[in-house]
Amino acid sequence: MRRQHGVITRRQLLALGYSREAIAHRLRRGRLYRVYRGVYSVGRAELPREGRWMAAILLHGPGAFLSHRSAAALYGIGKEKTWRPTAHEEVSLIEISVRKPNARRHPDIKVYRRPSLPSQDAGTVGDIPVTSPVRTLLDLATLEPSNRVERAINEADKRDLIDPESLRRAIEPYAGEPGVKALRQVLDKHTFLLSDDELELLFHPLVREAGLPLPETKQMVNDFEVDFFWPYLGLVVETDGWRYHRTPAAQSRDALRFQLHTASGLTPLRFSHWQVKHEPAHVAEILRRTASRLLQPKPT
Repeated sequence: MRRQHGVITRRQLLALGYSREAIAHRLRRGRLYRVYRGVYSVGRAELPREGRWMAAILLHGPGAFLSHRSAAALYGIGKEKTWRPTAHEEVSLIEISVRKPNARRHPDIKVYRRPSLPSQDAGTVGDIPVTSPVRTLLDLATLEPSNRVERAINEADKRDLIDPESLRRAIEPYAGEPGVKALRQVLDKHTFLLSDDELELLFHPLVREAGLPLPETKQMVNDFEVDFFWPYLGLVVETDGWRYHRTPAAQSRDALRFQLHTASGLTPLRFSHWQVKHEPAHVAEILRRTASRLLQPKPT
């Protein structure tokens, strides 16, 4: 008996030569269990998550695929939404997309009708039809707050599904579609870059606001060029784009830089270009509080 993740449809059984009586007999004997109308699990009443997903897809026929939070859960970058049909039961809501205009209704399946979804936006993972990582993240951005979308992007990067810089480029053709603006805002926060001149132009007023004199710039400290340096305070400030997808060599170099500065008695701070541009009050406050601590007399 051909089955997909433990489930099979009535139409498939008939095509394999099983009569209606044979199907009914197997249902009575517990060799088949009804999951949805015309969709059965084989040999067990309780299905694992993948089996439930496949059953929902088979219920809606060709052109149906896992999407939104269910797709994120399949990729390992998010969690499904749950709901309570009764006071004592909690059920995962399966989210699927279909290309046909009409779809069956079921309380634990949320259906999105998407007749014009491009073919490149859907594929398979473990034989389960599913939206692509790019489309899944776009869909998540229409449903979830920015912190959860950011977490999903990080997980997608860790799992080598897509790195954020590639994702930022990949969503450009989707301009104007739902989710693009929200996803772009999350990505831009961490891939935003300023030129050296722009950085100094924005950073110097924050230094004055913090009550500090202007720092030395582009000085060599512990064999590393630093962006801003106050020798009398022992304060080093580095700024960068905080690119998500940093090579192991770059990460090791960043760690070594921080270790050497700390070991030599310096206080290293790091701000993103996004913070300097869009969160200036936070940057100025951190500078002020750090300088205040460093200027306090040291205990003898």
